[in-house]
Formats: sequence, structure tokens, C-alpha cells
Amino acid sequence: MVDASMIECVWRGRATLGEGPLWCPERGAAGQLLFVDILGKRLHAYDLASGNTQGWELEEACCWLVPRDDGDGFIAGLRSRLVHLRLNESGPTIVAEWATPGGEPAGNRFNDAKVDPHGRLWFGSMDDDAVRSSGALYRLDREGPARVDDGYRVANGPAISPDGRTLYHSDTPRRIIYAFDLSVSGELSSKREHIRFSETQGFPDGMTCDAEGGLWVAHWDGGRLSRFRPDGGLDETLTLPASRVTSCAFGGTQLDQLFITTAALERDQEGVAGGLFRVVPGVKGVPLPACAIAAL
Repeated sequence: MVDASMIECVWRGRATLGEGPLWCPERGAAGQLLFVDILGKRLHAYDLASGNTQGWELEEACCWLVPRDDGDGFIAGLRSRLVHLRLNESGPTIVAEWATPGGEPAGNRFNDAKVDPHGRLWFGSMDDDAVRSSGALYRLDREGPARVDDGYRVANGPAISPDGRTLYHSDTPRRIIYAFDLSVSGELSSKREHIRFSETQGFPDGMTCDAEGGLWVAHWDGGRLSRFRPDGGLDETLTLPASRVTSCAFGGTQLDQLFITTAALERDQEGVAGGLFRVVPGVKGVPLPACAIAAL
């Protein structure tokens, strides 16, 4: 079990809506943790070796980024489009726009993404006011973008099991995490309710899987991060000194550190809300696949 005293705030920058943590082992001397502030329109890089965090302003809010398999930067999900983004010491540069799915209604934005072991990108959209069920889940592969599920108020997550056979995805306002069977060819089936949060738990936000198949879920308005077993049973809960916990990602040279993003939105009374946290949870993550853009 991990004691709350073992959770360290490594950056106290008060992101309005910290999100999208991404471990990049090739950056810096010992790797860097990239994360975004969606509402603050900023991209940040926490350097593991120095402990310093650098930030850059963005021309449009960025919701997530994933590495390209050709090593040439990232595919980033902005509010309304997918772009090729490069990041060097002078900051981020948008190189080109990628195939962005059409049909998103006005008032929607993209939200959260993961790459599966076959290089396919899974990402969601949401109503920015979290009222309408106008969000969807998308897959981006060699055939281009495809809408694979819809009816979400806030499509969140997603996460893929270590064996690549299960995709987890949530609708945050409904407090439900769904599980899908994921085929080798990238088809989803057998959608089912996997975990339902109670009112006292807050709302399920970003999540990731560890190497043992545990699902780590951030609790928005719940002030915690929980690990669930593959059968959906609660295994462990970590309490944080910030109530709006948004996402998490494994990092470090051994993938044995868990980085946690939070939000300072409407939480002026919380001194470290919006900070970046780190803990050694006793399990390791899995290497993040790169998006197979060469085939797109």
C-alpha cells in the first residue's frame, strides 16, 4: 500500500486544467513528462533529471499529444483539429494538420487519447459545457479517422490493457467507465459497464493501465487516484491534496513512477491544486506505443 505522504508535488504551477501526461524517455538526460493545461493554452515539460518544468504558450488549446512512430514529434489533439507538432528548446511548432474527423457539432472539442499496441490512435470528443450527449469515440488508423461510438457527454480515458485486448473508456458526467473487447484488427465489441462511481467518489477522468493489468483512474472532484483490478474491483486508493484530479501516466527510467495531473479550476482555496504530482506505486507501467502515422 502507498501512503499519502509518499505523494510528492513536483510542480506547483497551478494549471487551470492540467491534463494529458505523456512520458518521453528520449527527451532530456533522464526523460521528460509532457503535460498540457487545456484552459490555460499551455504545454509543459517536467525534466526528471533537473526537476525543472518549462512551459510554452499555444495558439490553440491542446488536449493531448502522442508520439509519432517516425520520431518526428507528435500528433496533437487541439480543440478542433489534429495536427503534427514538433517540440524543441524554443518551444512547440505546428507543422501541418492531419486528417481531422468531420461532423463534430459547434460547442464540442476533442478530449483525451491513447495509442494501442498496433499503433492505432483512440480519442474522444465532448460538449464543452458537459450538457449535451454530443461527444464520440474515434479511431485513427491506416484507413483514416472513424467514429466508433457516440452519445457521450464527456468522452474520457481512454486506456488499453497490457495485452491489447480491452479498451476502457468513460463518460465522466455519467460516472461510468465502459470496457470494450478490442480485436487485433481494431474493432470494438461487447460494450459493457465496467465501473460505476458513487457520488462520494467524484467523477472518473483520465486513466492508464499498469503492467499487471490494473486500471489507475483519476477522480475529478474526488481528490484521489484509484487502482482497479481487471475484474473492476477496487484495489487501492491514493488521496491527493487537490480535489480535481485529472489524469495519470507512468514514467521514469524504469516506468515505476506515476505522474498525476490536477486542475486549479474553481479551486483557489487549494494551495497545490493544478500541480503535477509523483508517486512510486509499487507497480510498473508499460512502454507507450507510438502512433503509426507512416501508414495513414
